[in-house]
Amino acid sequence: MSDLHWGLGILCGLTALSLIVEIIRNRQPGNISFFGLVGIEIGLVVQFVWGLARLFGDHPGVAVGPYLGYLVGALVILPIGFVWSASEKSRSGTAVLLVAVLVLPALFLRLHDIWAGHV
Repeated sequence: MSDLHWGLGILCGLTALSLIVEIIRNRQPGNISFFGLVGIEIGLVVQFVWGLARLFGDHPGVAVGPYLGYLVGALVILPIGFVWSASEKSRSGTAVLLVAVLVLPALFLRLHDIWAGHV
């Protein structure tokens, strides 16, 4: 896995911890969670651009369709979770964000597997 994925995975873990604290306190996400989500999304934009750039090079054995699908999916999951969370003002909305954040490291692993040719 690349250093970007490791860094994003660690940021996802820290953000998930802050969201768990907010769920326990029965509060909406605070500044720490918000800045964590923004940092993750910036990293996902970098990952998307980097992933597209890699596709223009030599990539034998890489399934391009699924790879692009996972790149786009990873990029849009947080905004969708954020909109859903904003419409639900209870701890359930915060839990939606938590699920979105916890899904991302699995997507990173899948992107790595697809790039390695293990479709």
